[in-house]
Amino acid sequence: MTGFRKAPSPEGQAPETRTVEMSMQQALNRALDEVLAENPKAVIFGEDCGRLGGVFRITDGLQAKHGEGRVFDTPLAESGILGMSVGLAMAGFHPIPEVQFDGFAYPAINQIVCQMARMNYRSRGTLPMPITLRVPSFGGIRAPEHHGESLEALFAHVPGLKVVSPSNPNEAYHLLKYAATRPDPVIFMEPKSRYWQKGDVDLDGGGSPDAERNTGAKVMREGRHITLVAWGAMVARCLQVAELAAEDGIDVEVLDLRWLKPIDAEALASSVAKTRRAVVVHEAPLTSGLGAEVAQLITQSCFDTLKAPVERVTGFDVPYPSGDLEDEYIPNIDRILFGIQRVLEYRRG
Repeated sequence: MTGFRKAPSPEGQAPETRTVEMSMQQALNRALDEVLAENPKAVIFGEDCGRLGGVFRITDGLQAKHGEGRVFDTPLAESGILGMSVGLAMAGFHPIPEVQFDGFAYPAINQIVCQMARMNYRSRGTLPMPITLRVPSFGGIRAPEHHGESLEALFAHVPGLKVVSPSNPNEAYHLLKYAATRPDPVIFMEPKSRYWQKGDVDLDGGGSPDAERNTGAKVMREGRHITLVAWGAMVARCLQVAELAAEDGIDVEVLDLRWLKPIDAEALASSVAKTRRAVVVHEAPLTSGLGAEVAQLITQSCFDTLKAPVERVTGFDVPYPSGDLEDEYIPNIDRILFGIQRVLEYRRG
């Protein structure tokens, strides 16, 4: 982490803000450090989260600073990690468990769906579940099987869960701090291929209220001709695509969905009402992926003005491949550009 630097604050403009360049890994680590300092009921645990600091070092140094009672290791048993989370939440704690890799969440599905998501409803609000489940997610690191899954559609389909995925260090810092204050269970999907990418983090959040800054979707690049909708690591790729498309005179808007449940339907409608065309990009397989839900929301609100059907550029309907085939599976720049081309060239009749 580099030192603090102050953003310029010309006379008569907004007050100074603190920005610092850091990687997403560092931003998440800092957010967790501050959550532990601010909330004595917050506890962090998972496989290797304590002494080692996590396989991706997201919890590095937190046990030494905050103690073994608040940051600790668990056995290699994801069902136990989530079962313990439910029990701690019932006892008044704010658990922040980590499942080491996305595919390791499968053994804990029973605890997530049948306990964590339902206990507040089952108890008529007497047993809230303020659990922030961190899940290193998606592909892009050439890892073996069960290390590159995209489970957002599965989680988003479960009533009682909220789902969010940051796209850059600034979003990671603020969204994690916000998620860790929610009274409801939040699945926090971290794009692990972006852990080491650096960017500026505005520690003051621009002075806007937490709820305003950290909810809903966010326009990352404004455009006039077509909207790319993405989340997680695909946002950065779509921004690259937008730059290349601009060389051909195509003005692409990039919308970072951020919250995958609840989805910001108003932001989708606002963006596509302007561009009248949309492409949804995600790493998960096509069939029943979250892109289908996004396409439906766009169609519902913009049907009369759409110039073409909503296009989806996604992973394929096969199990996530081995690392050497990853570049063929994850939507790349060419596939997204072809998706844009199909929408722009669409003609009715």
